[in-house]
Amino acid sequence: MCTAVAGLAIGVGAGPSTAKDPLPVPYSYFAGVSAQLTDPGAAPPGSNDWTCEPSAAHPNPVVLVHGFLGTMTSAWQTLSPLLSNNGFCVFALTYGVTATSQVGAMAPIERSAAEVGQFVDRVRSATGADQVDLVGHSIGATVPFYYYNYLGGASKVRHHVGLAPWYRGTTQLGAAPTLLALMGMPGIGPAVLEQCGSCNQALVGSPFIEVLNANAAVAPNISFTNIMTRNEEIATPYTTGYLDGPNVTNIVVQERCSLDNTDHFQMPYDPIVAQYVLNALDPAHAIEPQCRPVLPFVGAI
Repeated sequence: MCTAVAGLAIGVGAGPSTAKDPLPVPYSYFAGVSAQLTDPGAAPPGSNDWTCEPSAAHPNPVVLVHGFLGTMTSAWQTLSPLLSNNGFCVFALTYGVTATSQVGAMAPIERSAAEVGQFVDRVRSATGADQVDLVGHSIGATVPFYYYNYLGGASKVRHHVGLAPWYRGTTQLGAAPTLLALMGMPGIGPAVLEQCGSCNQALVGSPFIEVLNANAAVAPNISFTNIMTRNEEIATPYTTGYLDGPNVTNIVVQERCSLDNTDHFQMPYDPIVAQYVLNALDPAHAIEPQCRPVLPFVGAI
């Protein structure tokens, strides 16, 4: 497990330094688990300062959108302080919580997209920014497409960064047809979907995937960066995270660094991925990250 201060290790850093003391930046999935257990629901370090004024260098506030069964607490213990250390105004939310859950992204994606849209408007109002940048993990990279397509969100976003996204649904390692069939059965499907409206929507072959229309062409003004891992156990196959278009950059971590064995869960805590996020949000100061060993869950070693 590796903890470092942004800009002092492994080449992670971009943009001007800030006057405040830098926040610690952990690079392990277990940092998120620990934070969720010790202070559930807390905003991650460096986020949700509603007095933050975007700088000329970073005029767009960054909105962090967690993945399935996640919260802002569990998902963003790395990227939130890292982005804050690098001079960004950072905001995070927990969305898509259902009546019996304490974690998010379980509500129908239509509802989750509306919640994200309302949060974006709140951030824009508080900061005076015309647009935000969105960074989403897993379903958190997919939900915004409903926002872009159906809720008028495309004009309010400049950069979209997807970490282990599934734009065309997930096969769940081949189990998608069986799961869809089970959720279509009387007595089983309604009970599951009442508590987890997004569970069937995420699957390859679901009607929602066709409606979603995750296509970069629907938002030509947005710069899309998708970061994927071959060691994928949730967004399968990992190529579900690809988009096509002149406004798209697709990155497969292992094609850039063969030592990085990050999996779906470690992606938001990976130091190499973190640098690619900074590069996407601040391309004028892009830095190629140092290749180093990264393990699933454990992180940088």
